[in-house]
Amino acid sequence: MSELSRRKLLMSGGALGAFGALGLATPAWSRDVSPWTWSPTGSIAGSGSGADPRTIFDAEADPVSARLLDSGAVPEVNRLLWNWTRNDQPLPAGLPGYLVDFIEHARQLPAWADTAKLERAAQFNKSRGLYLNLLNGVGGGMLSTAIPKEAWSVYYSKGGADMEDRVAKTSLLGFSVGALNAYRPDGDCVVNAVKTRLVHAAVRHLLPQSPHWQWGPIISQEDILVTWHTLPTYAMRKLREWDVRISAADAQAYLHVWQVTAHLLGVRDEYIPATWAAANAQSDQVLPPNMGPTREGVELTDILLGQLAEQTSPGSVSRPLVNALARYLVGDQVSDWDGIKREPIWGPLIARLWPLLVKFREGLIPLPLVPEAAWVIDEAARQYILFFLTKGQETKIEIPTINRPE
Repeated sequence: MSELSRRKLLMSGGALGAFGALGLATPAWSRDVSPWTWSPTGSIAGSGSGADPRTIFDAEADPVSARLLDSGAVPEVNRLLWNWTRNDQPLPAGLPGYLVDFIEHARQLPAWADTAKLERAAQFNKSRGLYLNLLNGVGGGMLSTAIPKEAWSVYYSKGGADMEDRVAKTSLLGFSVGALNAYRPDGDCVVNAVKTRLVHAAVRHLLPQSPHWQWGPIISQEDILVTWHTLPTYAMRKLREWDVRISAADAQAYLHVWQVTAHLLGVRDEYIPATWAAANAQSDQVLPPNMGPTREGVELTDILLGQLAEQTSPGSVSRPLVNALARYLVGDQVSDWDGIKREPIWGPLIARLWPLLVKFREGLIPLPLVPEAAWVIDEAARQYILFFLTKGQETKIEIPTINRPE
């Protein structure tokens, strides 16, 4: 997000930051290392090795990004890929052959991808965009700041030095998943997922070279799954909690668009849950032991909520409202880890009014043209968010070449 001195940012799908000085500190969190027990029979693949995803990374993308970085090719690759934006768009000429081979393979949808479900998910996003943007942005973002490994990896990588830009790039992928044309030929979800996969591989290569890094290998298959569960799994649980009417077909379609996205991000099919029951079971295993308080998470939360307050009501005192909303979305435990203040006035008010708002809105959803009108409003909000974060400058996902500068 711009500079650390601004201490602000918005989110739309998971970005993190830091608290205090850059010096090394004794980690304040240590995760449970209980055995991996989630069965691959609950996955899209239906079977698998059962190997612990904490020990598995990305055997296809990692050597590609490492070779690009070690050869100094990244700046030119980023330049060539800048205008590669559509799912159906051919790759530009001039890219290294090994990168072309990787991308052409990585951009293919899995054989189990269901076009009808992807289209249905787009319509679900169209009518429920308000909830999903709030849950995936503010809710998922607050959960992410309470995931120590994610907070540390973002802060000590290049993105930690400019969190506004970091979140804008993260938002690109999040908004792509929720777009009406996400996986259509003219959409950009495939492109942004593949670019993000290369970024993850680059960060895995670069972070061990940082003098500040002390937490071992990063962005494993489990790490990606942990973040994944702060998005669709968390969102669906909250929608159910709020009594949002969701048909079985819509629920499965929403899961499917995130299943395809996980595959394109490099997650093995044997780890991608096939059903909501399997997703909930996996989330219950991987999310709690990977969460906890860190000074980085507290600082990032301050940045994120400060920026959200500025976007919500520029020039006014809206931070207490944003604090209360965030605490309502993620609960007291995560809020305390993130250092979110309790708001004695706004907190109880939101807790009373939000269920009434959901009930009112759900009563309107079946009416003609309401989903279309809701989508227009939600899309305008998304575009405003991106414009605000990027200051009107075009933003694309790019492979980093350095860690966070000293």
